[in-house]
Amino acid sequence: MYQDTIAAISTPLGEGGIGIVRLSGAEACSIARTLFRGRLADRRLSYGHIIDPATNEVVDEVLASFMAAPHTYTREDVVEINCHGGAAPLQRILQLALGQGARLAEPGEFTLRAFLNGRIDLAQAESVLDIVRARTEASLRLGAQGLQGRLSAPVRDIREGLMSVLAHLTAGIDFPEDDVAPPDLVQPLKEALATLRRLIATAEAGMVYRLGVRTAIVGRPNVGKSSLLNRLLREDRAIVTPVPGTTRDTVEEVASIGGVPFILVDTAGIIHSKDLVESLGVERSRRAIGQADFVLAVIDVSQPIDGADSEILELIDGKSSLVVANKCDLPHRAELSGLGRGVVLTSALTGQGIDELEEGMVSAVLGDKVVVSDAPMVGNPRHREALERGASSLDHALQAVQARMPDDFITIDLTAALTALGEITGETVHEDLLEAIFSNFCIGK
Repeated sequence: MYQDTIAAISTPLGEGGIGIVRLSGAEACSIARTLFRGRLADRRLSYGHIIDPATNEVVDEVLASFMAAPHTYTREDVVEINCHGGAAPLQRILQLALGQGARLAEPGEFTLRAFLNGRIDLAQAESVLDIVRARTEASLRLGAQGLQGRLSAPVRDIREGLMSVLAHLTAGIDFPEDDVAPPDLVQPLKEALATLRRLIATAEAGMVYRLGVRTAIVGRPNVGKSSLLNRLLREDRAIVTPVPGTTRDTVEEVASIGGVPFILVDTAGIIHSKDLVESLGVERSRRAIGQADFVLAVIDVSQPIDGADSEILELIDGKSSLVVANKCDLPHRAELSGLGRGVVLTSALTGQGIDELEEGMVSAVLGDKVVVSDAPMVGNPRHREALERGASSLDHALQAVQARMPDDFITIDLTAALTALGEITGETVHEDLLEAIFSNFCIGK
């Protein structure tokens, strides 16, 4: 595969206790030995110093580890230098490694090499990024399952079964004189199609856990939107005052609710205003509603519902939403019976009704869909699209079999199904797709 040696900083830049410079490739060990004053042994963490070979200057006191191929992350020789966390030591050590012949790694190139060298398949490689980006325990579990091959295993089993069917059909077409016994096609195709459909059925919930739910908190001024945001986050993130219109821009934070990452967007109160800044905030609120997957429409239950409330409810018509009747600790003056949608009584001040609101939010976005368990789950839009193409091709193949069409037609659909499923695990992946996938990784991973 790759013949050169790559290097990169594998920890976030900034001040910290430890930073890591990683090298991978045939020259990783020899480059490290040039820079490291100490005993570098396989599978051991060694104490020593990084030295600038040009000046013999001590750059940093470090711990270095050498791992020989093929038992490494990339299946190449790998060296990791654990230095003090900080931009200066990390950059200096990286530059010294590059000066000794290493090349700066491309985004995701360590994981790409792990895939190309056969240590993990493509779905597992993508799960590495899911783990890095996980926002909740549930999304972390989903990523970890993907890395363990929970999705790859059934996809690979289906491909192996379909390849066996295709081989029999192809043999019958290519060697008709050999009188190859026709295989049973209907049952294996039905079983494979049923398995694909079960996987596809998990995708909607899986993508909710993986990508999160963009949730706009909207309402007229001073109904408690920012207080509600703070209550859901369990911290004081937004400024709260008795003065209407305190929030003039959108404030965005992520809350883990029932294992689902809700990307909460606190918006400016929606009113008609001649104030330029306020009107810009209102416009951003309207835009936030348009971009949201889910909306919390907040009303002040201690005040009668007015025209602004009605306008907001019209704006969210057709959206997945809940009405949050806030300030329920005060005497009620709002008429809620005619709202025609789910209403949850809350008090952002006291916390009353917040548990019920969170349950309603999770139920609204997941319904009766499956939660993260030990069963395979699809959380990647690319995987879902490939599974759907595979299922469609299998369905066409099954129809062709049942219509007693020539075997050539069946093999065309079977080949298309195999190609689609191979895009998930990487057997039939194109170079441009690999580039698109791994460009999303950070440098050093």
